[in-house]
Amino acid sequence: MTLLALALLLVVLIHQGCFHFHVEAGDGFIRARGVQFLLNGSPYYANGFNAYWLMYTASDPSQRSKVSAAFREAASHGLTVARTWAFSDGGYRPLQYSPGSYNEQMFKGLDFVVAEARSYGIKLILSFANNYDSFGGKKQYVNWARSRGQYLSSDDDFFRHPVVKGYYKNHIKTVLYRYNSFTGIRYKDDPTIMAWELMNEPRCTSDPSGRTIQAWIAEMASFVKSIDRNHLLEAGLEGFYGPSTPQRNRLNPGLKIGTDFIANNRIPGLDFATVHAYPDQWFSSSNDQNQLSFLNNWLDTHIQDAQNILRKPILIAEFGKSWKYPGFSTYQRDLLFNTVYYKIYSTAKRGGAAAGGLFWQLLTEGMDNFRDGYEIILGQPSSTANVISQQAHKLYQIRKIFLRMRNVERWKRARAARARRHHWRGGNGGKRIGN
Repeated sequence: MTLLALALLLVVLIHQGCFHFHVEAGDGFIRARGVQFLLNGSPYYANGFNAYWLMYTASDPSQRSKVSAAFREAASHGLTVARTWAFSDGGYRPLQYSPGSYNEQMFKGLDFVVAEARSYGIKLILSFANNYDSFGGKKQYVNWARSRGQYLSSDDDFFRHPVVKGYYKNHIKTVLYRYNSFTGIRYKDDPTIMAWELMNEPRCTSDPSGRTIQAWIAEMASFVKSIDRNHLLEAGLEGFYGPSTPQRNRLNPGLKIGTDFIANNRIPGLDFATVHAYPDQWFSSSNDQNQLSFLNNWLDTHIQDAQNILRKPILIAEFGKSWKYPGFSTYQRDLLFNTVYYKIYSTAKRGGAAAGGLFWQLLTEGMDNFRDGYEIILGQPSSTANVISQQAHKLYQIRKIFLRMRNVERWKRARAARARRHHWRGGNGGKRIGN
């Protein structure tokens, strides 16, 4: 679609009421209005990447150049959002040694990440905890409670036990009230942060009804919002359907994990929905064509449900294709990226709910220990890097057109106001009426 054709389409859609301009203070916080993200009143698209390693790497001052390089390469390719961990619980070089006891050196690493993202114009999504054992996860929280005399029968008691929930809430509070040692800004007041995430991929297999996760999300969303109403909030969900929509369960990749895409995301404290997409993991024995067919259906259904049922934006918060699976080719990876990006672009240009995508994962040079098969190194020229840049350019063009149209709308309103003042003065000879 040419830029002129896109501009004409947007004009038509605006007149049809698909888009609405909002006049808001330019405070730099991302907002959610209906099915769109807004930045200072104009549509915003979260086009970016995952980089879980940012805090861990930045905690060593000698390695901070890698964080800077990653942000620099991302910004040069037009990426605007990074999702990363604001947790590391117990174990080697933790953020949290034990409940309420923090490693200041690791926290300074996170401070550096936030400050550096700010300098490169990149927004952050920060996750509070992990479902899995890496970096501690819910297992570490449960073990902490056990070590203090609490009886817990499974790791899923993370979502149920009041002592564990108290530990988790304390971590949220600690992060939100943290003063950044580089910027002096409290995290809860920093517009560099786009959103908080309750947990990376929460799962509660011991309760497939979904009631445990539903209650936990509702409680924790309310808790976060009681402290911080500046930032957006999401749950970290993968997008699996549950009991509230049995007709959708056939779309799930054969996993019953105790979450419910519709019911969970209807919780009022959540500002947008998320979906993850790993057809190469979920259908590793299927060919590329079948995996792409699943991906198309998976994304179409979630975008439609976000638009028509949830009436919230949806972020494709993780997607990728690993070279570790048999039959991998860069061509097939590019095809997967283009499929995801087309879903986002085709929806964005019509004012729909697909508000962005974050590929897994971004690395930079000299990080071989972090390679997991999904890595993209933008400093190394590749066809996939070109696909990423092209998507960034297309979404930038949409936003630029909106900004121009918004300025035109402002000019029209100002002209109309001047005309009314002139008419008022002219009709009364410039004299006041009344007392």
